[in-house]
Amino acid sequence: MYITDDASVAAAAKDVEQHEGVVDVLINNAGVHGPLGDPSVLTGAEVLDVLNVNVAGVVRATTAFLPLLRRSADPVIINVSSGMGSLELTNDPARPESHVIAPAYTSSKAALTMLTNQYAKGLPGVRVNAADPGYTATDFNGHSGPQTVTEGTDAVVALATEGPGHGSGRFIDRHDLL
Repeated sequence: MYITDDASVAAAAKDVEQHEGVVDVLINNAGVHGPLGDPSVLTGAEVLDVLNVNVAGVVRATTAFLPLLRRSADPVIINVSSGMGSLELTNDPARPESHVIAPAYTSSKAALTMLTNQYAKGLPGVRVNAADPGYTATDFNGHSGPQTVTEGTDAVVALATEGPGHGSGRFIDRHDLL
């Protein structure tokens, strides 16, 4: 599935419908970081490319899979966001988020967190939350993060498995679980 292509996302949803018929949990985890560093050379096209994956891609997937989610007894959507989209965290010198200049990525994650909030309010009966994996050692950051992949998935797994009756519109990281 190509998250930037409506037809590809629709085909993926159709395939899942034909083989499974229902989706209990949708995890929107596509992400690109775009240009890093000096924002004075950033172009609109570069920002749009990042937003197309990190925000519009979530809209595409959510829209395509929502009919299958509505067939579930406990439908859940988890958007993988980032503390990099938080004004508070990116301005706290004690936090690693404050030492990165990634204007397109950080803007997209702020938008994704707000999109999560709006879906949570506008989709009654569907639990919609955002998870911050934290600074996790992956290909995305050249394996520079101090957390393991397992630690980075703790918040996503917790949201996916917590069961009915939990809140919607939350933004958590692995430390919110302790």
